[in-house]
Amino acid sequence: MSQGSYKDLIAWQKAMQLVTVIYDVTEKFPSHEQFGLTSQLRRAAVSVPSNIAEGKDHYSNRDFVRFLRHARGSLAEIETQILIAAQRQYLPPAAVTRLTEQTAELGRILSGLINSLQRSKGAADSEPGTED
Repeated sequence: MSQGSYKDLIAWQKAMQLVTVIYDVTEKFPSHEQFGLTSQLRRAAVSVPSNIAEGKDHYSNRDFVRFLRHARGSLAEIETQILIAAQRQYLPPAAVTRLTEQTAELGRILSGLINSLQRSKGAADSEPGTED
């Protein structure tokens, strides 16, 4: 893995795009959900790129993988909350489809990154950029 910035990671970039979409769609949620589902969804969405960034800057693959797994957990939260919003009819079907496709794509990217880091030489404790 290179020593580039977390901002260079496709996973982080896609996660940032997801945050924007989540903020946009939750703007239309009922006001009584402001401290409920709206807040939950936004916090889970913000958590994904935040965990990617924090893990990348820990400079060990072991820590990075741990933070990527946290990001995956937040992604599962988002998926669940999208389904709840759909059941409550806060989201139109097209938005649900778009969001579930985005979360699925990001999930695949995170899984690939995790698998790549685990396969790399000395993944348990090596520093990023030193395993080539």
